[in-house]
Amino acid sequence: MISVLAQERLLGAALGSIFTGIVVFEQRKSIYSSISEDQSKPQSQSQMTEPIFGKKSRKEFAHVWNKTVDQTLGPVISSLSSRGW
Repeated sequence: MISVLAQERLLGAALGSIFTGIVVFEQRKSIYSSISEDQSKPQSQSQMTEPIFGKKSRKEFAHVWNKTVDQTLGPVISSLSSRGW
Protein backbone atom coordinates (compact mmCIF):
# COMPACT_ATOMS: atom_id res chain seq x y z
CA MET A 1 0.00 0.00 0.00
CA ILE A 2 1.15 3.52 -0.78
CA SER A 3 2.14 5.74 2.14
CA VAL A 4 -0.05 8.57 3.39
CA LEU A 5 2.54 11.16 2.40
CA ALA A 6 2.67 9.83 -1.16
CA GLN A 7 -1.14 9.80 -1.31
CA GLU A 8 -1.27 13.44 -0.19
CA ARG A 9 1.31 14.44 -2.77
CA LEU A 10 -0.51 12.56 -5.51
CA LEU A 11 -3.83 14.13 -4.51
CA GLY A 12 -2.25 17.60 -4.42
CA ALA A 13 -0.68 17.13 -7.84
CA ALA A 14 -3.94 15.87 -9.31
CA LEU A 15 -6.02 18.70 -7.84
CA GLY A 16 -3.42 21.26 -8.90
CA SER A 17 -3.41 19.91 -12.44
CA ILE A 18 -7.20 19.94 -12.63
CA PHE A 19 -7.39 23.48 -11.25
CA THR A 20 -4.71 24.70 -13.67
CA GLY A 21 -6.48 23.04 -16.59
CA ILE A 22 -9.78 24.70 -15.69
CA VAL A 23 -8.17 28.12 -15.35
CA VAL A 24 -6.34 27.77 -18.67
CA PHE A 25 -9.50 26.55 -20.40
CA GLU A 26 -11.58 29.46 -19.08
CA GLN A 27 -8.92 31.99 -20.07
CA ARG A 28 -8.66 30.58 -23.58
CA LYS A 29 -12.44 30.59 -23.91
CA SER A 30 -12.50 34.23 -22.82
CA ILE A 31 -9.75 35.17 -25.26
CA TYR A 32 -11.40 33.40 -28.19
CA SER A 33 -14.78 34.95 -27.47
CA SER A 34 -13.28 38.44 -27.25
CA ILE A 35 -11.47 37.90 -30.55
CA SER A 36 -14.63 36.73 -32.29
CA GLU A 37 -16.62 39.67 -30.88
CA ASP A 38 -13.92 42.08 -32.02
CA GLN A 39 -13.84 40.63 -35.54
CA SER A 40 -17.61 40.71 -35.90
CA LYS A 41 -17.80 44.46 -35.26
CA PRO A 42 -17.21 46.66 -38.29
CA GLN A 43 -14.58 49.23 -37.42
CA SER A 44 -14.41 52.60 -39.06
CA GLN A 45 -11.57 55.07 -38.89
CA SER A 46 -13.41 57.16 -36.31
CA GLN A 47 -13.58 54.22 -33.90
CA MET A 48 -9.84 53.68 -33.93
CA THR A 49 -8.42 54.93 -30.66
CA GLU A 50 -5.23 56.85 -30.21
CA PRO A 51 -2.54 55.45 -27.95
CA ILE A 52 -2.59 56.60 -24.36
CA PHE A 53 0.71 58.42 -24.74
CA GLY A 54 1.39 60.52 -27.80
CA LYS A 55 4.85 61.30 -29.15
CA LYS A 56 5.24 64.40 -27.01
CA SER A 57 4.29 62.59 -23.80
CA ARG A 58 6.69 59.74 -24.57
CA LYS A 59 9.56 62.15 -25.16
CA GLU A 60 8.82 63.99 -21.93
CA PHE A 61 8.61 60.70 -20.03
CA ALA A 62 11.89 59.50 -21.52
CA HIS A 63 13.59 62.76 -20.53
CA VAL A 64 12.29 62.59 -16.96
CA TRP A 65 13.24 58.90 -16.73
CA ASN A 66 16.79 59.53 -17.94
CA LYS A 67 17.22 62.50 -15.60
CA THR A 68 15.99 60.44 -12.64
CA VAL A 69 18.28 57.51 -13.44
CA ASP A 70 21.24 59.87 -13.81
CA GLN A 71 20.50 61.49 -10.46
CA THR A 72 19.98 58.14 -8.73
CA LEU A 73 22.93 56.26 -10.14
CA GLY A 74 25.31 59.24 -10.53
CA PRO A 75 26.94 58.81 -7.10
CA VAL A 76 27.36 55.06 -7.67
CA ILE A 77 29.02 55.61 -11.04
CA SER A 78 31.34 58.29 -9.70
CA SER A 79 32.27 56.05 -6.76
CA LEU A 80 33.08 53.14 -9.06
CA SER A 81 35.02 55.44 -11.40
CA SER A 82 37.15 56.74 -8.55
CA ARG A 83 38.10 53.17 -7.64
CA GLY A 84 39.27 52.46 -11.19
CA TRP A 85 36.47 50.18 -12.31
